Amino acid sequence: MSQTEPQKLIAGANAPLPTDSISIRILSQSAVDCAAYRLTTDGKVRGDGDMIFYGQTRSDDGSVSFRGHDSDGFFDINLPAQPTSIEKIALAFSSAQTLAQVGDVDIQVLQGSQVLMTCQLIATGRNEKAIILAECYRRQGGWKFRFIAQGFEGGLKPLSEHFGVDIADEAPAQPQAQNQSQSQSQNQSQPINTQRPINTQKAGSASPSNTPPPIPASPSINLSKITLTKNQSSINLKKRDDFGKISVNLNWNQRPETDKQAPKKGLLGDLFKSHKAGGIDLDVGAMIHLKNGEKTLIQALGNRFGSLQSAPYVCLRADDRTGQISGGEWLDINGQQWSQIEEVFIFAFIYDGAPNWAQTDGVVTIHVPEQPPIETRLTEGTGNLPMCAIARLVNQQGSINVERINQYFQGHQEMDKAFNWGFSWKRGRK
Repeated sequence: MSQTEPQKLIAGANAPLPTDSISIRILSQSAVDCAAYRLTTDGKVRGDGDMIFYGQTRSDDGSVSFRGHDSDGFFDINLPAQPTSIEKIALAFSSAQTLAQVGDVDIQVLQGSQVLMTCQLIATGRNEKAIILAECYRRQGGWKFRFIAQGFEGGLKPLSEHFGVDIADEAPAQPQAQNQSQSQSQNQSQPINTQRPINTQKAGSASPSNTPPPIPASPSINLSKITLTKNQSSINLKKRDDFGKISVNLNWNQRPETDKQAPKKGLLGDLFKSHKAGGIDLDVGAMIHLKNGEKTLIQALGNRFGSLQSAPYVCLRADDRTGQISGGEWLDINGQQWSQIEEVFIFAFIYDGAPNWAQTDGVVTIHVPEQPPIETRLTEGTGNLPMCAIARLVNQQGSINVERINQYFQGHQEMDKAFNWGFSWKRGRK
């Protein structure tokens, strides 16, 4: 049975929404910072917990959440669960570029996998850097959706303050970038433990039982985001006795070939065709070097999910074996035990699917409590090198030095040799 053709809305038009959970998908040709604001009758949020964006991906009650990434993001909205004081949910984005530079933006309203409505924000001739895209609003006991497409002066900060969000005045201090090659050389001179072989055979469906709770919302929103690049390749986080739970997220372009309703423009065509029906499979992992000299590997291959409460103090939450989980994959680090850790080296590999790292639109984001998110994009790999050495977190006299690597290899063994880990390897399979 074929699905009903989605309704196409022009700017200013509205249409009724189902009295159920919906998703609003925002597709852009360049990275944008999306945000949702739950508003009362005065057009303001009740508090910072009503803003949902990259730094706070859930509302305070969890009924609105963000998943995906900055060129293909989803806001999941449980309409029946909205508090009675919430009259409207505004959806917006901002960018360092003008809309004309970003390119056309597509919006889809979905109920499950069915696309109910589509809207296209035409970028030609528009110089705004922030846009109020659309809103969900109450009407006669139900909910409706309106496509707005209204430009807004300024960026995410004035946009958020317009909706009443309390924005932190200053981001935490960010020391100058350090030379990556010097730090890499120092790390490679450390003694190597080669006693324990690593098995890279992947277990069926195991997942860790000690998944940490989600990060609570900050009492005052901080909009800062740090992007590590070739020119700004590292950042140092000041020494603390307790860094809390550090979370590392790998996310990528997860537009499966079964997504027939998505707009074709800018969606990379048949790039993501895979041997599995559902999308590409990227796997995240880490090499952990402890202060006592012990080295170990965390990855889904070999069922090596690790542990937060005991060595190596790093845990893989689960393995997305389908490539369809828009939240990507997560590693957690026990920051209370940072004094026991010498280095956490983050890597990823393409197990199945995409032939080119740059076109996976991959991004790794490191979340440290009380710090802005730190991200680096996987944009430099070639088509025949499926392994990416992404970043390392190095203990420098108690501080955390986050260093971008972005180097690509044929496999685990070649990466091991490049960084002198000293493990023994054997071929794994799913």
